[in-house]
Amino acid sequence: MLMSAIEGLKYAPSYPELAGKRILITGLSAGLGVDIARAFADARCRLVLQIDELTEEMQAVVEIIAAAAPDVKLYTGTAATADAAVVVARNAMTAFGGIDAVINLVPLAAGTVAAATSAEAIEAAVAARLTMACLGGKIAANRMRLTMIDGLVLNVAMLPSQATKADRAFASVAKAALTAMTRSAAEEWTEHGVRFNAIAPQCAGGLGEPSLAGEVDIAALALFLASGRGRLLSGHVFEATAGTR
Repeated sequence: MLMSAIEGLKYAPSYPELAGKRILITGLSAGLGVDIARAFADARCRLVLQIDELTEEMQAVVEIIAAAAPDVKLYTGTAATADAAVVVARNAMTAFGGIDAVINLVPLAAGTVAAATSAEAIEAAVAARLTMACLGGKIAANRMRLTMIDGLVLNVAMLPSQATKADRAFASVAKAALTAMTRSAAEEWTEHGVRFNAIAPQCAGGLGEPSLAGEVDIAALALFLASGRGRLLSGHVFEATAGTR
């Protein structure tokens, strides 16, 4: 089932059933998730976009996305803390009277974490990166349950295209946490019709499904998982090697 689904993605199917669906995309930036947002816009979905800051570059990105989507609502402000993540998630749930899918974009560049010398500091940094994916996912899943929507929470964690050794080391730790979180949430929410999946970078000693490198586009996979064809897949962590825009 899983491999046949991945194989089918190579033929760029369309999903007319996605038209009008309400999609929340968090963590969107000029370097992360633009292709995913444009794919859902081209599928005629209504989008709720969360960005940290409306720079000139991000304004141009939002305008491109809005040109294809039938409706776009924009939330500006970081969702890195627990309180901020809760505010973003709750506001997004009411933007269009509900939500059908959530795409949480998680950058895994090590940044200042590379200088951390203790396991506790690294674990704290990983937890901070996954704050929106964790809290936002739970809030979205509960709203989907209450409104009886068979929805999707998809966490997309990506490395920069020129990842350093520190980036890959941090990503390996973060991926392990993301994998555990995704599979635990999938088990908890399956009975309520809410699916949890993730796309994560391929690391040494892979923890995910077969690699998608060179096979399918990450945006195409996100569309597939949000569509009716992906409704039987939950608890999967797909591996990818390339960065995404």
